[in-house]
Amino acid sequence: MASVVLYLKAEQNAEVMDAQVCVKDIASVYCADKSVCAKAKSLKVHQFHEKEQKRQVISVLKVIELIESECSGVSVESLGENATLIEWIDVNKHKGFGQWIKMIFVAAISFFGTGFTIMAFHNDISINKIFSKIHELVMGYPADGYSILEASYSIGLAAGIILFFNHVGGRRITKDPTPIEIGVNQRTYFQT
Repeated sequence: MASVVLYLKAEQNAEVMDAQVCVKDIASVYCADKSVCAKAKSLKVHQFHEKEQKRQVISVLKVIELIESECSGVSVESLGENATLIEWIDVNKHKGFGQWIKMIFVAAISFFGTGFTIMAFHNDISINKIFSKIHELVMGYPADGYSILEASYSIGLAAGIILFFNHVGGRRITKDPTPIEIGVNQRTYFQT
């Protein structure tokens, strides 16, 4: 009977940047014996090659078998998924001048398109008259230019957009799915 218990919680999906995939890339590992934990995390479960598909499914049974064969006297308890889909993201492939041009083009269209849409909406509802009326009601006199209302509204609008789409500079704020991901998943679900 094994004297050391190792807990393994495999993720459903994992993106890896390195061609060599270790246990730590696809699962969370816990063991009271820190040396066994470190050894289990560093075990190689897959090696991607250039001509191979960039997505592979790794069975947790294969990972358990690997850990128990390499770490004698260890019993593995699986708490997560039965298999993990790993995707190799080749970061060197996405570098270069063409990628910068695409990024600048998409950013410019998004920035100016969104700005135009917001301005057209604000023109439709006469936001300047609304802010002037609110300023006059609260302060007792009409505003002579821009007030704190316009500045706080602009900051709030930007913060709301960032929180709604759950991304800042390509990084997620939380692990919650974005509205676009929810829409794509619903469309896929209803098509089947």
